[in-house]
Amino acid sequence: MQANAKTVLRVMRKYGLLSEVRRKKYQHVGQHMHRYDNLLNRKFQTDRPNHKWVTDISHIPTAQGFLYLSIVQDLFDNSIVAYKTSRQQTVALVLDTVRSAIKKEKIAGELQLHSDQKPEDTGDCLQSFLPKVKIVKGGQYTSHSYFTLIKEYGIAPSMSRRGNPYDNAMAENFFSILKTECIYRQKISSFEQAQLLIDDYIYFYNYERFQMKHRLTPVEIRSQSA
Repeated sequence: MQANAKTVLRVMRKYGLLSEVRRKKYQHVGQHMHRYDNLLNRKFQTDRPNHKWVTDISHIPTAQGFLYLSIVQDLFDNSIVAYKTSRQQTVALVLDTVRSAIKKEKIAGELQLHSDQKPEDTGDCLQSFLPKVKIVKGGQYTSHSYFTLIKEYGIAPSMSRRGNPYDNAMAENFFSILKTECIYRQKISSFEQAQLLIDDYIYFYNYERFQMKHRLTPVEIRSQSA
């Protein structure tokens, strides 16, 4: 049986049989987006402090929403050189963390700072925790502000390849340890409680928790190198 397409369309409109087409959503990318070569290339070993840093952002679930934790970690001793928290995943959070690390440590010689192209994808977890929240994925490490900051301090930027989380495995490993040993052991009711837990745990991690390889704490490893 043959039918005229226009006739079919007219009948479908009459009886409300037309399918609803979902419009595609496009994300506008600004002109100032920077990506960098993977200088680290999974070579996580270094023989001196402040030679290879990694940075990343993760989320801490609370009853009030997510608290975002940004870190800078030194691969020499795995210590957390600096960290900042915020209720929003912003470029400012990243910049403040890097500035804090540079202010704390004396940088001599070339310093590599490795990051992902964007912070971890929290979409699935966030949707299950807060179903009505709109997910906004950031490009903090590809932003022009981040580019300007690392250029100002003479830092050599390094970036994970797209879709390769193992390129930044050390930062991911720290977040996993933090959440397993501290965050997931209790229900966190507020941002303030999360902040206190993070502060206490990072102090414990740097000053009291042994690194399995050396049987020393990060601070002890660092002090021996000095």
